[in-house]
Amino acid sequence: MLAVEEVELMKQDADWSRKTVLVIGIARQGIALTRYLVKHGAGVIVNDRRDLDQLRDAQEALADINVRWETGGHPLTILDDVDLVCVSGGVPVDLPIVVEAARRGIALSNDSQLFLEACPCKVVGITGSAGKTTTTTLVGLIAQAAVEQFNLGSSQPESHKNSLLGAQSQVWVGGNIGSPLISVLENIKPNDLAVMELSSFQLEIMETSPDIAVVINITPNHLDRHKTMENYIDAKSRILKNQSSRDTAVLNRDDPVFTNLQKDVQGRLVTFGMNKPDDHNPSVFYDPIAQKVRINSVNLDGEMQLDVIRQADIPLRGDHNLSNVLAACATAMACGISPSAMEAGIKNFSGIPHRLEFVRSYRGGDWYNDSIATAPERSIAAINSFAEPLILLAGGRDKDLPWDSFASLVCQRVRDLILFGEAASIVSDALSPYEKKSCTSVTICAGLEDAVKAAATKVTNGDVVLLSPGGTSFDEFTDFEERGEAYKKWVMELV
Repeated sequence: MLAVEEVELMKQDADWSRKTVLVIGIARQGIALTRYLVKHGAGVIVNDRRDLDQLRDAQEALADINVRWETGGHPLTILDDVDLVCVSGGVPVDLPIVVEAARRGIALSNDSQLFLEACPCKVVGITGSAGKTTTTTLVGLIAQAAVEQFNLGSSQPESHKNSLLGAQSQVWVGGNIGSPLISVLENIKPNDLAVMELSSFQLEIMETSPDIAVVINITPNHLDRHKTMENYIDAKSRILKNQSSRDTAVLNRDDPVFTNLQKDVQGRLVTFGMNKPDDHNPSVFYDPIAQKVRINSVNLDGEMQLDVIRQADIPLRGDHNLSNVLAACATAMACGISPSAMEAGIKNFSGIPHRLEFVRSYRGGDWYNDSIATAPERSIAAINSFAEPLILLAGGRDKDLPWDSFASLVCQRVRDLILFGEAASIVSDALSPYEKKSCTSVTICAGLEDAVKAAATKVTNGDVVLLSPGGTSFDEFTDFEERGEAYKKWVMELV
């Protein structure tokens, strides 16, 4: 671990005085970044395609600072005399103003990159197509458990000699989850640990990597934005490409792109997967005989296997969540955290809204909200988490992703499929090759509320009613969270 003085010399706040920064997209990330830049002396131009009357919340959030507003479009003239363009995650990089900025040689950045450049402590960055929020939350809980063990004096010094954490450390969790970490940057100390979730939208323009870079998995997603799978993989893999030999990569051995990602590893490699690896790298795996998560530690004394937690003690359903636990433990291992802190952190996990979230029991069935499932692969994982008879609510807006595997599984496992939203006809067409061998009943509804009412007429004792759309929410809602909240409200109103 670097001495405090060394870290402080490496990471310092940039001087933004006499600089003009254009921030495109003024949602959560844009607001936090604007406040940071103005506080550090920058002149900021806030630009959004929405009109001012649609940005009242953002205006109120920035009412106490001096910024220039350019709304209702993206005129290229606002690039004149701009030193830096910061692009929020929801803004596509092929937007004409972003393309023009690059053509003029104006640097591109975002709140995550500026945070990494200035953060005084070690940073864990976590990305993946599915499970990154759950894994990020788990890593935060595990790290906090490690700090608490230090404070209670229950940690063995020898087992924590390589830990990034100590009794005075604070754990900061954010990024694409919760609040942008740049909003708390001034409170972070060199001996703290920052854990940030990173999306492909953020990574695709980033030139800086975290100290510990974690790729949970890469499966087809966001092809409506990235156009090809190659572009999507390239965006995700950027989390590794700017690491140094002092840094650590955490990769999934079970992922099809594992071999390709290994080529981008610059420093130490820690792996995780369902089976014990053949190599001698530090790793985490699942022991099916003992039904335990175990770590394979490698040090000067050789290899040593240690138990972390029994599968029965993990408060999460499904093999995909077991993989998330393995990823979190591998990340904690990379941070030098003990197995006892890993176990304590996992046991403290109480679930995340909209991710296989139990809503209520009604008419003998259990109703679950998995609104976060905005890709068919995520819905497949949700379906595989249940053995009970299933009533599945799916649809929303398509992201130009393949539905074949989803359709095949639905026709094997789902008794009643209720489709809603723009993607209903697309999913229905994908079912055609499998319907002859299936007993799955298919109902098509205009929107989610009608789908909830339809499910209420079909549910019986022992059923699971699962909202796991496979598509985005943008045809009917602002985001997956609003969709999940609406689903829960309508389910609770069933009488």
